[in-house]
Amino acid sequence: MLFNTLNYAIFLPIVFILYWFVFNKSYKYQNTLLLVSSYFFYACWDWRFLFLLIFSTVLDYYTGLKMSDAKNKSNKKFWFWLSISVNLGFLGVFKYYNFFADSFADAIANFGLHVNPWTLKVILPVGISFYTFHGLSYVIDIYKDRIKAEKNFLDYSVFVCFFPLLVAGPIERATHLLPQIQRKRTFDYNRAVDGLRQILWGLFKKVVIADTCATYANAIFDNFQHMNSLSLLLGAFYFAFQIYGDFSGYSDIALGVSKLFGIELLRNFNYPYFSRDIAEFWRRWHISLSSWFKDYVYIPLGGSKGNKLKQIRNVFIIFLLSGFWHGANWTFLAWGALNAMFFLPLL
Repeated sequence: MLFNTLNYAIFLPIVFILYWFVFNKSYKYQNTLLLVSSYFFYACWDWRFLFLLIFSTVLDYYTGLKMSDAKNKSNKKFWFWLSISVNLGFLGVFKYYNFFADSFADAIANFGLHVNPWTLKVILPVGISFYTFHGLSYVIDIYKDRIKAEKNFLDYSVFVCFFPLLVAGPIERATHLLPQIQRKRTFDYNRAVDGLRQILWGLFKKVVIADTCATYANAIFDNFQHMNSLSLLLGAFYFAFQIYGDFSGYSDIALGVSKLFGIELLRNFNYPYFSRDIAEFWRRWHISLSSWFKDYVYIPLGGSKGNKLKQIRNVFIIFLLSGFWHGANWTFLAWGALNAMFFLPLL
């Protein structure tokens, strides 16, 4: 179920009315409705993958409790790495297995060996990158003693599965979202109106800007052999506004919908095309992902500390991972490497 569909236009008002007029006696009732609604929202895409979402939720909830109850460091580390391994394992199998299998077959074909690798005949579970990163940040924060494990399974499940977040983020942190889930929420007319404005603005970006630009960009790049350099440059211009309108539009809708339910999400875009340099661009574009990689990968690697060689290594790791996160394709890795090279002069 996508945000710009008739089904969602029917689904959202029903949940909103039930949330504020039927389940409004307690935030626990509201959380129950949000969880059931989120599961329904996800199941409308493919109900079979709902079990994967539930399994990931149970895994991180349970390992979080076990880490908090651990009597020694080694026991805590065991549960930590169990959660990390299983989460990344599922993400790797569903999102990256076919890529690696096909790449391996292509590589050995250069030596005259031909194999037909076994590949998965399933589509990528929608939102798996987002809810996996929700869980990973939660588990890492517990391991680093930044937060305590959440004992209420309902509250934790809403944090992972909150339906506005499942399609395209933003990637939330337990320190920001969980406290809002755990307190009573009262209807705020001004916040709801602001949320509706943001939803409409997001729909305008997605339907009017992104989809229109996509029509022209596709027409140009589908016939690139017959296009001159000016036409290809124009296609790149259209594509730049297509991906911005598409991604930031979905983020705006998610933020606006959350405001309807009395919840504030992290801002995900902040006029990135007005940035002065590449570093500022990545502080403004997909902010929740950039900050996630910064806090959980870049800084633990040493960040900008150490000698120049280590700084360059850390920059390439962060951008290659970011590229790979966006898609299982060599073009995304090349995109990550290119951004890393743009970033190097700023070190």
